[in-house]
Amino acid sequence: MEIKARGLTFDVYEGGPVDGPPVLLLHGFPQDHREFDLILPRLHAAGLRTYALDQRGYSPGARPAAVAEYSLDEPTADAIAVLDALGVEKAHVVGHDWGAHVGWLLADRHPERVSTLTAVSVPHPRGLGVALHNQPSQKLRFAYMGLFRSRIAERLLLAADATVLRSMLRPIGARADRYATAMREPGRLTGALNWYRAITTGRLAKVGKITVPTTYVWSDGDPVVGRSAALSTATWVEADYRFVTLRGIGHWVPEEAPQALADVTLDRIGV
Repeated sequence: MEIKARGLTFDVYEGGPVDGPPVLLLHGFPQDHREFDLILPRLHAAGLRTYALDQRGYSPGARPAAVAEYSLDEPTADAIAVLDALGVEKAHVVGHDWGAHVGWLLADRHPERVSTLTAVSVPHPRGLGVALHNQPSQKLRFAYMGLFRSRIAERLLLAADATVLRSMLRPIGARADRYATAMREPGRLTGALNWYRAITTGRLAKVGKITVPTTYVWSDGDPVVGRSAALSTATWVEADYRFVTLRGIGHWVPEEAPQALADVTLDRIGV
């Protein structure tokens, strides 16, 4: 369905029992709501009502031109506005990659709207910041961001039938095709890359300690986030906290290990 919020139109994919506890699903780059498809049957069978949001840059009706419109303040405000439009007072939040970043900000700034948080792959921003400052290996893992922020990023990622994008997503097999194809929509890849171009470390440094029940899921084969950043997240949660390590899994957890993620999510939600 289409949800109008903040002057934009967001595509939201709903499912599960209409009277079930609400779950807001927030995707990352370069995916969209479909990255959660493999865990949805388990969530619905458990009686949960899910809302998978195509975030700004991905929903065709939510692609503002200015880079500043993609600072993390904006998708965080989007999520609250979408919940308001849906009439959802409080939701369990599950986020992967950039969606996890948004989840951390939601839990920090709007804890009254977040029942629980399951953050996947990306740790608490402050923990990540400490690792980037102290761990040369974590800085190296983030070297790709310079390219994603550059003016040539769109051309490079889409060249030769999106070879680079497909290579990034190789661990999810044929499912990579849907994302590579979608990125050819006018403005979609630029909107997605603007999340990287709008990064401001100063604002991320202001994210405080989390006071809602939280699970952080990290995979030891993730080329983006190292162990030090993952372990540091515990310092930034002042509520029931669980740290789950998935062995032999890469960055694309919802599609590489959907059953394990479904188990962790249901355990956190408590159903």
